[in-house]
Amino acid sequence: MSQAKAHPVPQLSHDESQASSLIDVDSPHISSVKSDFESQSVQTDTQAERMIREAENETERARQEAVKKAESAKEKASAQAKKAKSTLKKDGKKLADNRDNPVVVGNAVLWAITAAAVGYGAYQKHQEGKLDWKLAGTVAGGIGALAVGDYFASQWLLENKYPPK
Repeated sequence: MSQAKAHPVPQLSHDESQASSLIDVDSPHISSVKSDFESQSVQTDTQAERMIREAENETERARQEAVKKAESAKEKASAQAKKAKSTLKKDGKKLADNRDNPVVVGNAVLWAITAAAVGYGAYQKHQEGKLDWKLAGTVAGGIGALAVGDYFASQWLLENKYPPK
């Protein structure tokens, strides 16, 4: 028995040129464009409109992101302000509770007298024309030494003689 051969299946030729066609979906009708159309300058109104819409969308996204960051910064600043206010209230209450402590009263009197004496002395030296940076530096150093001594004396008194409430 002889077998009959089937006819060969026709083949499609795979010949793609450099200018493959793509469909422009932005237009109301179908037209073909070259595959490198995005690298070319704008050739149609629909492409220009699409580019404008994309730019507007990008601008809106950037604006929304900026608003989100601003709100986040505002919330963070608000939280820090509340924390600072709480700390100040706590410190104010601590000071109010200890306002009759001799160490606190002594420090208030000491620094009030020091400020008045330095202010009066500086005014007198200025009137005499003898106020210069050398004198100001010397006085500032003396005030710094007084502050260090006051700190350690106050710490010792608060720990040993007059503990805070």
